[in-house]
Amino acid sequence: MKLAVVGGGSTYTPELIDGFARLRDTLPLTELVLIDPAADRLELIGPLARRIFARQGHPGRITWTADLDAGVDGADAVLLQLRVGGQAAREQDETWPLECGCVGQETTGAGGLAKALRTVPVVLDIAERVRRRNPGAWIVDFTNPVGIVTRALLTAGHRAVGLCNVAIGFQRKFAGHLGVAPEAVALEHVGLNHLTWERSVTVGGRDVLPRLLAEHGEAIAADLRMPRGLLDRLGVVPSYYLRYFYQHDEVVKELLSKPSRAAEVAAMERQLLALYGDPALDEKPELLGKRGGAFYSEAAVALTSSLLRDTGDVQVVNAFNNGTLPFLPDDAVIEVPAAVDARGAHPAPVRPLEPLFAGLVAGVTAYEHLALEAALKGGRDRVFEALLAHPLIGQAAYADRLADELIAHNREHLAWA
Repeated sequence: MKLAVVGGGSTYTPELIDGFARLRDTLPLTELVLIDPAADRLELIGPLARRIFARQGHPGRITWTADLDAGVDGADAVLLQLRVGGQAAREQDETWPLECGCVGQETTGAGGLAKALRTVPVVLDIAERVRRRNPGAWIVDFTNPVGIVTRALLTAGHRAVGLCNVAIGFQRKFAGHLGVAPEAVALEHVGLNHLTWERSVTVGGRDVLPRLLAEHGEAIAADLRMPRGLLDRLGVVPSYYLRYFYQHDEVVKELLSKPSRAAEVAAMERQLLALYGDPALDEKPELLGKRGGAFYSEAAVALTSSLLRDTGDVQVVNAFNNGTLPFLPDDAVIEVPAAVDARGAHPAPVRPLEPLFAGLVAGVTAYEHLALEAALKGGRDRVFEALLAHPLIGQAAYADRLADELIAHNREHLAWA
């Protein structure tokens, strides 16, 4: 079994390698190829990946290359984890929207739209090249914004499934609170990528979410940086990203008062790359846990295994709606539990979504449709419409100004600009 990782020079990659090594019975890789145009990063991360495999006794072969076509040739699955424009572009995404009093964030709001516009054309080009080399290969997308990118891939007819680590992160944290094994915890996780709620937490056939909130509500709220009272009133656990909607103005004040997350991550990446260059290092360093992406490798292994081994396991993924949420178009991409097999992801039935949540899901879905149109066809008017539709913006004057700012800051990545 051969797997290729596009964006293999990411500082995330050792987390992924560690998962492949530990879970080799779940995903028995014979060959792993790291692909990245940043040869200097590959020369650090590639040897570290080999050392991690050797330490854990994994017999698989690891290679690396800047040649995409050669790297994906013969791959059974291709995992995408790229960042077009790097941390410098992320820094811009997180700062210029604040000038209008809007949240600056890399996956939602104006910054998220900028990332989508940069990313979708690049991902579609990669996917077409994968299809030419390997028509049967699966694409597992971890590239943000996952919902929009996955929708682009599926709409273009690619064999693709989107993946996020939010659900598996909740599963692991809830299992820790409850003192049970993670696999004993099932989540009623519903919504869109980075716009989801846990409506029930089932252990042994019983919903223990009320108990979780009663006994561990303070800890859960602290993790989310939301008021405990809000969780009690909602009766659900929202994803961290709902904070940008539920506490927008408070978050803007915070972001204006401290260095950007992009600046923090860039500094952390410099430290990580220095560590990766140590020939004695043969495991993922503790610092990587602060980089984000917790449990990403375990989710990636489980999803890839289900696709390639036709297991039918239920996992939380991003896939076409196809009637699962009846108030959304079939070609919307939702994030819900789905049975995953060799034919792809098949969302499980979902209880009717409460209006409090459904309204926001419908609004953001409309924005994502317009965002994809702007990414595929370009044009300032399409950028303006997507911004105007976004619930975090929604005012014509802001949308006008942000459209100009977005184009000005991303002109080198927008072929039409």
